[in-house]
Amino acid sequence: MSISIKNKVALVTGANRGIGKAIVESFINHGAKKVYLAVRNPESTQALEEQFGDKVVTVQADVSDTNSIKKLAEQAKDVEILVNNAGVLVPSSPLGENAEKALAKELDVNVFGLLRVTNAFAEILENNQGALVQLNSVASIKNFSDLSTYSASKAASYSLTQGLREKLGEKGVSILSVHPGPIATDMGAQAGFDDGDSTTSVSEGIVSALEAGDFHLFPDVMAKQFEAAYQSFSDNIVTADLSE
Repeated sequence: MSISIKNKVALVTGANRGIGKAIVESFINHGAKKVYLAVRNPESTQALEEQFGDKVVTVQADVSDTNSIKKLAEQAKDVEILVNNAGVLVPSSPLGENAEKALAKELDVNVFGLLRVTNAFAEILENNQGALVQLNSVASIKNFSDLSTYSASKAASYSLTQGLREKLGEKGVSILSVHPGPIATDMGAQAGFDDGDSTTSVSEGIVSALEAGDFHLFPDVMAKQFEAAYQSFSDNIVTADLSE
């Protein structure tokens, strides 16, 4: 289903920097009526508030806290486009001493966070016939050994996104799974990538993919290489109707 950003109300988790900030900017530039900036620290969105005025509304939220997300949903019942962007990365080899601790943290935010957000907003998105955008990663498809636990968490979130495509899709909600490669953000630098693609490649890609009604978005140069190799599997397995 095609979704235009124009005149829509959106909510972006982790909206204060990096990809989240770029998504806010792209949405408003494409005519969004209002964007909720869902962040742990409300003071971190001051620059966006100064830039966009009453087109943005800062709300405190922590995707690792179920009660926080339930409260968020109560404050934002007019949301039509929900972008679950907040995530964490703890570089870890599967043989690293911190592997279990890293995986526990990444699962809590990257996987359980997705469940918390979607369960809190499912009825709202159904009522508003909206869209859920989930920031996954090329690491959801291929494990990178020095980022093994992060890759595992993103593989799990991607699997859940596929389930949400079916269950929320039945209720008229569009689902978009976004799979960036290295992007020029603090997280990209933390992962060891110093020459990542621009954040706008992701944010503008989301706008276009929602309008096209796509399920997958591979926005940047590396991601498009993954897309070329993955497309056949996606068409024949991931998005195919295997019930027949």
